Amino acid sequence: MAGILRKVHKKPPVATQYTKITSLQNTRNGDFIQVNFGGFVSLSTIDWRGKSVCTVFLRGCPLRCSYCQNEEIQGGEDRREIEEIFEMIRSSSPFISGVIFSGGEPTMQKEGLIALAQYVKKLHLAVGLQTNGFFPDTLESLLSQGLADKIAIDYKTTWEGYTGRTGGYYPTVKKNYERNVLKSIALCKKAHELKTLNELEVVFTIFYENQEYLQEISRKIGDVSLVLQQGEHKMPVLFPASPGMTEGEYIYKKQIQQEKYPPLTLHEIKEIADKLAKPVRIRTKEHGEISYESNRRRRASRKR
Repeated sequence: MAGILRKVHKKPPVATQYTKITSLQNTRNGDFIQVNFGGFVSLSTIDWRGKSVCTVFLRGCPLRCSYCQNEEIQGGEDRREIEEIFEMIRSSSPFISGVIFSGGEPTMQKEGLIALAQYVKKLHLAVGLQTNGFFPDTLESLLSQGLADKIAIDYKTTWEGYTGRTGGYYPTVKKNYERNVLKSIALCKKAHELKTLNELEVVFTIFYENQEYLQEISRKIGDVSLVLQQGEHKMPVLFPASPGMTEGEYIYKKQIQQEKYPPLTLHEIKEIADKLAKPVRIRTKEHGEISYESNRRRRASRKR
């Protein structure tokens, strides 16, 4: 999951509803790039394991996942000159070793993201990226220029509701997403094997309702590091689940869902991980992040 937007420097967003992904690309004001800004956290020790970083959030996302923690920046507009974002990063640079770009979906703003990553590299800081993998062309550009040190791909499934929510941009999102995310993973795997990308992980936010997809996803990603992240149902505030529902009906449905399906416990996630026969990392609110390998796999390793 993308970093959670906690403390930000931002202007109130203009209430603009976009209808196309292309309307959220970077714009130019003369020779200056503008980015659609989502927020900024000046210092974080939780967004990149082992590093202190600042986190830049870029606004806009083609998906509408039901559990999104940064729903307020899925849409809307807050155009900023890129030099303003440079200055935010520069002000944090004495206290950090890297910069995380998150969202929203940061790879949606290709030109701006590349310019920001280039600036971070000039400061001799590491670049980390949290992405849903929808825009492999952006990742390919970053990787070909050596502008990424860590990429975390948050793999979605159709259960998350990204195609059934009002406010999505393309009717073809469902068809395109799996193709694009697998292409993104393949690009990153190759870069990781060539040692031009230091860190790569696929993150799966796990609920009772979507665990059935996990074995297939594990098979598709192969030997890429897999993180199982404890999911929590939330009450979305910007978009109704269905145009046919009243707000009251939707709130009641979500309340029932929250009561029926509390977050999976660490023990329950371990039981699910046991079926994968591969080591994983597990993240929960109660226990932070742990490395986990099933007893069956450990026994098999000892026999070899």
